[in-house]
Amino acid sequence: MSGHSKWASIKHKKAATDAKRGAAFTKMIREITSAAKESGGNPETNVRLRAAMDRAKGINMPANNIDNAIKKGTGELPGVVYENVVFDAYGPGGVAILIEGLSDNRNRTTAEVRNILNKKNGSMAGPGSTSFLFAKKGFISIEKDKIGEEAIMEIALDAGAEDIKSDGAYHEITTEITEFEAVKAAIKAKGIPTVTAEVTMIPSSTVRVTGEEAKQLLALMEALEDQEDVLNVYANFDIPDEEMEKVS
Repeated sequence: MSGHSKWASIKHKKAATDAKRGAAFTKMIREITSAAKESGGNPETNVRLRAAMDRAKGINMPANNIDNAIKKGTGELPGVVYENVVFDAYGPGGVAILIEGLSDNRNRTTAEVRNILNKKNGSMAGPGSTSFLFAKKGFISIEKDKIGEEAIMEIALDAGAEDIKSDGAYHEITTEITEFEAVKAAIKAKGIPTVTAEVTMIPSSTVRVTGEEAKQLLALMEALEDQEDVLNVYANFDIPDEEMEKVS
């Protein structure tokens, strides 16, 4: 899972830069709209929506933008009709990639994603080829220098966490979707800062990638993330810390 944590931290830093250009706002509006359309506009009962709203606030999105995005999802305001799109793919080193997006033109989005994969040493795979390797979970990562392993284990497990790993530079906490908010709230109540806290797709196994393949893989991931219709890119890579420092 360490690959997931490392990529999440890269995305977190990149989002702050993207926010200045408005790119992050556009993607967050789509994510909020989609979440509201899928399970309603109440963040108290819609975990995906609440997590998206928290991320939107984290990049200083105005409350009015968030509110309007929810209303477009619930149909209270008119808006472009988007459909969910999912693509299975493979990257350098045989890494499995799962791509989620929202599109108002599936054919266009498919062509653009395929083009990125072809140019960046990846390939499109058949539906379901990689998705079975991922499970939807709550995920929280914390820098190790913020709290000790025993202390965070006690807090998280008491709140209902499923698993905690402390390899590399992070404590990585996974939860069932139903327990995510309780665990996140317990950590926040102790004043512990998180690198990321989100509902995401966690791989069941990872593939070690190093050297030129690691560089190519991260370039592919970033290119996919930058595609305007793509919301999330998940991959089952594990790049060693020293390699990540070189290529990220």
